[in-house]
Amino acid sequence: MDDKVQYWIEISDYDLETAEAMLRSKRYLYVGFMCHQAIEKVFKAYFTSTKSETAPFSHSLSYLAKKGDFYESFSEEQKDFIDQIEPLNIEARYPSHKERLLKSLTEMKCLEILKRTKELQIWIKEKL
Repeated sequence: MDDKVQYWIEISDYDLETAEAMLRSKRYLYVGFMCHQAIEKVFKAYFTSTKSETAPFSHSLSYLAKKGDFYESFSEEQKDFIDQIEPLNIEARYPSHKERLLKSLTEMKCLEILKRTKELQIWIKEKL
């Protein structure tokens, strides 16, 4: 596997482990943020693998998937999940959104986000 692809995979795995640590410590805001990061990086691995070029400097999951020509291969459920976690990257960064977001990110919600992140990450890895 190409070194750049391997880099993105390793950092995606690290971010997923961090999301699990945030769940254990009940820092729910950062569970969603790190799940977004894990998916973003595995998308960049796939993009780099298929395009043989540097992944775009973007945090938008849908943009990365569309630019990498793999968005259309997602199921509707996967597209919905991407839409669900897309804002977690931005909203976790800005204090004005944190209170509202914290109320919506319960332990059960975070467990579901983490489960679906793992599933999508594995799905992408299998395509590599």
